[in-house]
Amino acid sequence: MTRRPGLSARWKLALSYAGFLLIAGAALLVVVWMFLLRYIPDKSKGLLGIDPNRYLLVRIFTPAAAVAMIFLLVVGLLGGWLLAGRMLAPLTRIADAARKASNGTLSHRIRLAGRKDEFRELADVFDTMLERLESHVAEHQRFAANASHELRTPLAISRTLLDVARNDPTRDKAELIERLHTVNTRAIDLTEALLLLSRSDGGSFAREPVDLSLIAEEAAETLLPLAEQRRITLDVTGPTTPVVGSAALILRMITNLVQNAIVHNLAAGGTVTVHTESQPSAAVIRVENTGHPLPADLVPTLTEPFQRGTERVRTDEHAGVGLGLAIVHSVVRAHDGALELTPRPTGGLVVTIRLPGATEGENSVVGVR
Repeated sequence: MTRRPGLSARWKLALSYAGFLLIAGAALLVVVWMFLLRYIPDKSKGLLGIDPNRYLLVRIFTPAAAVAMIFLLVVGLLGGWLLAGRMLAPLTRIADAARKASNGTLSHRIRLAGRKDEFRELADVFDTMLERLESHVAEHQRFAANASHELRTPLAISRTLLDVARNDPTRDKAELIERLHTVNTRAIDLTEALLLLSRSDGGSFAREPVDLSLIAEEAAETLLPLAEQRRITLDVTGPTTPVVGSAALILRMITNLVQNAIVHNLAAGGTVTVHTESQPSAAVIRVENTGHPLPADLVPTLTEPFQRGTERVRTDEHAGVGLGLAIVHSVVRAHDGALELTPRPTGGLVVTIRLPGATEGENSVVGVR
């Protein structure tokens, strides 16, 4: 926005200080003048009808008052300029930091020293905002780089398969079509996962009262054939657990959790337990699965996009796109919840999610099974 030039805040404050000092000085001079007049009799008149005492007082007092007013004006302007500069120095540093941030430099911090006041509180809030912005920008840049890398792989494979089909007419077309179908399916799944992740990160979804236990049962019913195929026991327990949020996103969140728990389980004979419960001011869902032991340093990275530990790499038809727990973490964060990953001592993982519980009025909307 283009604005016309005007006085700076320092000049405005300096003029304000000088003006206030002049008004106070003028008021003081008026009081002194009125006080002096009380002690000068107004009875004797001179030849021209003028009291000589008062005439002398005016001749003496008026120049002195003028000098005093000029002195107050100079002192007010100079003192106001110095005081305004000292008071506005923190604001200048904040403005410089904001200017650097607008130019793309998010690593700069103000870090005002001294005791807490309005300017230092503003500087601290601004530093916190810059820190969060820098973290989000770095996260988005890393995510964009990883996403472009992941999308490049299926596209490169598709181009290679098409080149093979064009250069080798004798190649089995059915095999090529099947491989192309698999690669394209993975690319579509990755794109949908990226869109879902962006949607949950942006918080652009409607909230409504839902039952966490019903959504858990729906997700388990969808994935039951996969569990039976792998000979994994899938168990869902828990009473009605009301929560306010997006039913679609919560369903995707629980589906990802249960699917990960099934796929990353033991070869056969493993178990996956899904339990929901209501706690004071919170709705809790816990997904626990057996599996191989997880290194302690691997667990914190499981929610990062495209981060796969050695135990998580899969080469079968459920290879996934590396966004399962990243989507879970994003959905939990969008619902102002908390996510906790705990490795089981005997192998496997326990995922605990706490979401803000529904109020009493919202509980009646959810209903009881």
